[in-house]
This record gives sequence, C-alpha cells and structure tokens, in this order.
Amino acid sequence: MRTPHLRAVSAPQTVQVALYARVSSDQQAEHHTIDSQLAELAARAEQDGHCIRDDLRFIDNGHSGASLIRPALERLRDLVALSAIDLVYVLSPDRLARSYAHQVLLLEEFTQAGTQVVFLNRPIGTTPEDSLLLQLQGMFAEYERAKVLERSRRGKRHRAQTGAVSVLSRAPFGYRYITREAGGGDARYEIDEEAARIVRQIFIWVGHERLTLAGVCRRLHDSGIPSPTGRLHWSRAMIHSMLLNPAYAGQALYGRRQSVPWRPPLHP
Repeated sequence: MRTPHLRAVSAPQTVQVALYARVSSDQQAEHHTIDSQLAELAARAEQDGHCIRDDLRFIDNGHSGASLIRPALERLRDLVALSAIDLVYVLSPDRLARSYAHQVLLLEEFTQAGTQVVFLNRPIGTTPEDSLLLQLQGMFAEYERAKVLERSRRGKRHRAQTGAVSVLSRAPFGYRYITREAGGGDARYEIDEEAARIVRQIFIWVGHERLTLAGVCRRLHDSGIPSPTGRLHWSRAMIHSMLLNPAYAGQALYGRRQSVPWRPPLHP
C-alpha cells in the first residue's frame, strides 16, 4: 500500500472591501447627494457578496476632485500601500479624480499594490478598447469641469458689473448678508448695528488716536469683545484686513484677490 501524500491548505482569507465616495461642494454635502452614492455602492457590494465595514467607508464631503489632497482619499491610499485593501468600489472615475492624469496615477498605484478598483458605471477591462474608453471618459470629465468653471466665472463677473453683491463670498464683519430669497429677488448687505459699533470704534482708535494694531487688539481684549470668529483674542492680521477693506467705505469689490496654486518658497 502506498501512503497518500497530505497537503496542508490554509484557510481562505477574507477579502477586505472598501468604498470611496465624494462630492465637490459643501452645498452638495448639505443636500445629502452623497447618500445616493453610498446606497449604490453598498448595494453593488452586497450583490457581489461582500460586506463593507464602517471603518472602510471613505467619504470626502465638500472636496474638489481636482486635487489629490483629500482626507478620506489619503487614508485610503495609505491602507492600499500597506496591502490592507483588496477591492475598492467607486461610482465613476470622476468621483475618484477629475483629472485624467490623477486617475491614471491612482489606478496604477492601486494595481501595483494588488488592489482592484470597480467603477459602477464603467467596468475596467484589459483590452485596448477599454483603456481607450476610460481615457476618453476622463478627458471629457476634465473638459466639462473647465467649461463649468468658465461659465460660472463669466456669470459672476456679469452680476458683479450690474452691482449685485450675491457674487461675493460673504458679508464683512459689521454687515449682514440678505439672500435673494429673503430680499425679494435682490441680494444686499444690511448693517449689523452691534458689530458696526465695534468697527467704528476700531477706525476711531486707529484714525484719530493713532493706535497701533497691537494696541487695538489689547483694547478689544480688555473690553471683553470677542472676535468675528468668536475667540477672545483678536489678531493684528484681522484688524489690518478690516482697515483695508473698501466695503467699510461703501464700495464692495469683486475679484480683488486671485487664487493661484501653492508653490514651495524658493531659497537662495
């Protein structure tokens, strides 16, 4: 008789499944539009026979897809780098990243770590046609985002030229912003007398008494007046911005600041 050879077989490991969802703006987050993404992702995972733990649900509320610096995405990438995630469900490639270059970077990063990415509305294949279709979808999403930003910029500039204050981000300290719905169709600023009293006092201290910014901060602190953010201490930068704001002279300016991508400081 021959003795049969026995082979030890390890127990099957549990597949670690995660999901990623994102909405671009705070307004979308307030309207709970991300709930629909989570519902579809959870339903697809359940259909495939997977159970997603609560700590493996990565959600970025109000974060733009144009940047890779997102809290939930960074946590997901850290776990993927540790080979702790086997499968990731995402609604569509533009939810993962708006830029096609970022999409390729993330997919390559996940593939090298052995993590499979499943897009609900766009299955990823291995054929050249599948790769081409994914590239086109990413480029069209990037193009549409650029067009939306351009239309929004033109619309805001036109409303600013007509004198509408609704294009401004918020009302300066001392004013109260009245929305178009509450203002009968026209947005406007109204003076908040309690806060305006503090603003007038600051201008008097600086303009008449020639008080320094540090001196103004000390007087406000000694008087127990909280800052616009609710803190007890006022900063000199906050006072300096108030003194240079033309809104206190009755003129609100749109587009006086420009946002540019951050660059590291150059040292000689």
